[in-house]
Formats: sequence, structure tokens, C-alpha cells
Amino acid sequence: MNIMNIMRSPEIRTTVFCQLSAAMVGFVGCLFLSVPAAFVLLSVAAVITFIQFGLLSKRGKKLSKLCDDIDDILHGAEKADFSEYREGELSILSDEIRKMTVRLREQNSALYKDKQFMKEALEDMSHQLRTPLTAMLLVLGMLRESELTKQQRAEHVRELHRLLSRMQWMLETMLSLSRLEAGAVEFKTEEISVAELINEALEPLSISVELKNITVNTEIEGSPVFRGDRQYFTEAVINVLKNCMEHTPEGGAIRISAAENGIYTGITVTDSGSGIPEQELPRVFERFYRGSEFGKSGYGIGLAFARKIIALQNGSLQVRNAPPLGAEFEIRIYNS
Repeated sequence: MNIMNIMRSPEIRTTVFCQLSAAMVGFVGCLFLSVPAAFVLLSVAAVITFIQFGLLSKRGKKLSKLCDDIDDILHGAEKADFSEYREGELSILSDEIRKMTVRLREQNSALYKDKQFMKEALEDMSHQLRTPLTAMLLVLGMLRESELTKQQRAEHVRELHRLLSRMQWMLETMLSLSRLEAGAVEFKTEEISVAELINEALEPLSISVELKNITVNTEIEGSPVFRGDRQYFTEAVINVLKNCMEHTPEGGAIRISAAENGIYTGITVTDSGSGIPEQELPRVFERFYRGSEFGKSGYGIGLAFARKIIALQNGSLQVRNAPPLGAEFEIRIYNS
């Protein structure tokens, strides 16, 4: 870095001007005392100024290099080495820039993951909606046929209603899950009877349970209660029961047990289906996750929704296989 570049800084120009002024005043004063002393003073001042310009030039080169490193980061450089700035007056600045770089990379990585997740979620949603929409178009096409009997027409209408109901459930669940994750839901707090909660959750599933001839056995010890939002807890239990019902074969059974202790109130739901493959157990509650045979009958959002509701109200939802057959979901609502 040349002298002209160094002198562009107002602070450096002011410092150099003050030093030169002091040197000239000293030089003139020494002339009245001793001419050799005056020239010695002038020589020392010149050497000091030369050394100062050398140090300023070195610092300027480091600053220029630091600016280039920052520019590389802004243009997508994967790595930046700030080790050469660990000593000297730039060490604090470079350390703060390094910390800022790490935080920006972490934020960028999180934003990229969120973007990928939203992309995959939209793709999954469009796929999930496309399937029933295609089926509905086929059913509507069949309804146009004039040769249909009254019974056939009624069956097609029922199928349309079933498809529309599933689409409505999916969209409402996705909206509710998004509101939960955005922190836009304010939970109410009231005392909830576990027996009443189970009855309310079973009511909307009663027709489906009857059509599949599934036996529901309920075992409740005492009169357990807990505090939470009744509406959202009911939705959570419905989603758990719905999942168990879908994976229970015709003529099977679902067992619901509940009890409370000094630590938590527990609700356990066990079905008599084929269970969940061990490698899929850790991913059952992931949104839109649909494994092998286990995830074929659902959308992959009901259990994610249920777990989110329970977790936000001081609870937990876990799943495991229940030998010899079936899956077992355990809800725990911890005492506050």
C-alpha cells in the first residue's frame, strides 16, 4: 500500500500533520541552541515517520486482505481462514467477524433446510390432494352415466363424500399444525376428565369402527384428570385412535387404558394390527413420513399433529410395538 493510499485516511493525515508540526517546531527551537542537535532531531523524526508509514502500510494490507476475505464470504466462499489476524489490533475485529460468519452460516443452513422442507411439504400435499381429486373426477364421470341404478348412484355419492371428507381433514390438520408451529395458538387451561376425553374422541370414529367391526375395550383406573386445552387434546387423541383404527384389521380390537400417578396422567392406546417395522419407529411422528405398509393408508400428518399438541402442553407421545402384534401409543401429561 503506497503513501497516497495511506494518507487518504483523515485520522492518519491529522496524526502525521501533528507529528510533522511538532518536529518542525523542535527543529527550529534546536537551531538556536545547537545546529547538530537540530539535524539529529530532524533525522530521528524522519526515521520515526518512515517506521510509522511502514507499520501503517502493513496494517493497511491486513485490512485490505480482511476486506477481501469478507467479500469472498459474501460471494459464497465455503471457508475463510482468520488465523493470520489472531495477533495485533485486528484480532478482536477478526474474531467478531469469524463469530458472525459462523452464525450467518448456521442461519443460512437453517433457512435452506426450511426451504427444502417447505418444498417437499408442498410436493407431498399436492400429491396427496391430486390422488383424491383424480378419484373424484372418475366418480363424477361415472355419475353422468344415465344407466346407473339408484343404489349405484348412492354408492358413488358416498364415495365422493368420503374423498371430500379426507381432503377437508388433511387441509384443516395442516392449517392447525402450521398455526401450532408458528406459535399462533393460545391454549386454554381447564380440568379434563380422561373418561370424558376418550368418549369425545371415540364419537367421530364410531361409524368407521362399526363398519370394520372393531372392538374397543376401555380400562380406566379411578377417575384420572389433568389440566389442558380440551379441544386440542381431543384432536390429538382422535388422531391417535384414527391411526390405530386404520391399521387394525376387520374384526380386530383396540384397547384404551388410562391411569394417573404422582408424576403424570397416562393414556395408552393399543391396536391389534401388524405393528410398525422397527426401522420406522423413530420416524413415525415426522410430518408427511409414510413408510412401507404402515404409512400407506394415511397422509403422514395426523401423528405429527397429535405429538405437537401434546408436547406444547407439558406432555409426551411415544410409540412402540406391543407383542405379539400391534402398535402401542402412550400419552403422558405431566403434573405441573
